[in-house]
Amino acid sequence: MKFGVYSSFSPEIIELLKEVGASSIELACWPGSYTDVDVMLTNETRYEEVISTITSKGIKISALGYYPNHLDPDLSRREANNKYLLKLIDLASKMNVEVVSTFAGRVPDKDIPDNIPIFKEVFTPIVRYAEEKGIKIAIENCPMMHGFPFRGINIAYTPKAWELIFDAVPSPNLGLEYDPSHLYWQQIDYINVIYKFGDKIFHVHAKDTEIMYDKLAELGIYSTGWWRYRIPGWGEIDWLKVISALMDMGYNGAIDIEHEDPVFSGPRTKEGITLGLRHLAQYIV
Repeated sequence: MKFGVYSSFSPEIIELLKEVGASSIELACWPGSYTDVDVMLTNETRYEEVISTITSKGIKISALGYYPNHLDPDLSRREANNKYLLKLIDLASKMNVEVVSTFAGRVPDKDIPDNIPIFKEVFTPIVRYAEEKGIKIAIENCPMMHGFPFRGINIAYTPKAWELIFDAVPSPNLGLEYDPSHLYWQQIDYINVIYKFGDKIFHVHAKDTEIMYDKLAELGIYSTGWWRYRIPGWGEIDWLKVISALMDMGYNGAIDIEHEDPVFSGPRTKEGITLGLRHLAQYIV
């Protein structure tokens, strides 16, 4: 099992991974980023620079990540997001990266069951294309919740939705990017789901959660702002149990930190990533 970070490419982040003994990176591949898919597919110099810088330090690209709303009710945005995901599958195939991570998406005004036919229409051809290319699609379980009204842009935040998704588009190439931080604040058993959906976990995000109980008492559950995401070890997730369950289920992929910790941000970003990686390393290395 490897561990590292989800990050856009930079020589500095690769050096940091090597420095702390990490061995993986999930590359953020958004339009306009250094790892913009359109540029990587057309600019051989950029492509070779990224690949050589990463591989020369003994780092493995665990996945390519892109997280828009694939079911966007604006059909022009939906089409653009879907087409970019197909290009990302092409790039993953070119890079010999096995996993592409993304959101399912959501029409926000519709309930989860009402989104499933739209999900099936959108993702059936995407997953079939991934099958042809030998790529696995990992759907992250972040709800992308906003304030009032309390709803998000990703239906795949609960195990019930996972069941509906996998029934709608049955494929060995469609699975999950497991992130316990989102399950924890929803009071979903984040260990039990590993045992129930273990064969569908293609990639793992390491992000911790801290519940701010004073805020919860003031705001209530149908709001945001009463939890915050932390680096592994600085929240309430039991990482030993997470990693033990993953090992029990035969998971041998990467566990990559998704850094959204507001304390270790800005000038303290490197410190936070370093501390998080060292916390994970005690269970993996």
